[in-house]
Amino acid sequence: MNKLGHKDHHEKSYGPVGVYVITVSDTRTEETDTSGALIMEKLVAAAHTVTGFRIAPDEPAVIREILSNLPAGTQAVIINGGTGISKRDNTFEAIESMLDKKLPGFGELFRALSYAEIGAAAMMSRATAGVMRGVSVMSVPGSRGAVALAMEKIIIPELAHFVWEANR
Repeated sequence: MNKLGHKDHHEKSYGPVGVYVITVSDTRTEETDTSGALIMEKLVAAAHTVTGFRIAPDEPAVIREILSNLPAGTQAVIINGGTGISKRDNTFEAIESMLDKKLPGFGELFRALSYAEIGAAAMMSRATAGVMRGVSVMSVPGSRGAVALAMEKIIIPELAHFVWEANR
């Protein structure tokens, strides 16, 4: 049996990846959403394709409806916002309920990297990832710093590999 190593997997995974971006916020607009803009900027810079963008309130039914009706060509979804522990933070529950496979290492890695930057407050992030009907889903906090960290250290380096693994 031929077992592929990490390097071999990366050689077999390639882009561009079609990514839908969701900003979860009750207050942001397209003009004030610097985190969603940063995600799209980094995706385009890495030669990926943005299949759509939406700002949505932190309402589980709305988030589930968006995830259930992604445009053709969407292979991955990046969600920012709603991952905290306040009463209005419901994104984690909405996403977790739709994942066929969960990837706990994503949140663990994000919190470890975040700890190096912001300290123990990193434990309050409920960043998560997994696979939903063959679509790779990643959810990160909505602050610009958290988005930059996730995009640069986790998402961009592994996006094509994540999508490839989710569909093989």
